[in-house]
Amino acid sequence: MTDYLQVATATATREAALALAEYAIGARLAGNAQVIGPVTSVFWHLGEQGTGEEWRLLLYTTTARYAELEAALLDRHPWDNPQVTATPIVAGSPACLSWLSESVADGSGH
Repeated sequence: MTDYLQVATATATREAALALAEYAIGARLAGNAQVIGPVTSVFWHLGEQGTGEEWRLLLYTTTARYAELEAALLDRHPWDNPQVTATPIVAGSPACLSWLSESVADGSGH
């Protein structure tokens, strides 16, 4: 199992994505966040196909902090059932990964 994750979600507005990013970074649940968009999303929802404009949010964290990050995203997300997924980071420069570990350290053993 990898120690590092890229976590993804999306929002309807840039402002909503920034608010989630700023909370996650401020709470030290993620070391970095990238707001990308707008992007076009094609999806199946409520029995029909839809297309919409969204803002993608990527966050970088450790597996140790993932559960707290996921809970914070779900609690603060404007949608009732948002996508929150995590992809393992299988490799990275040692300095970058060390920085990420330090960025999400909260002083309580995480």
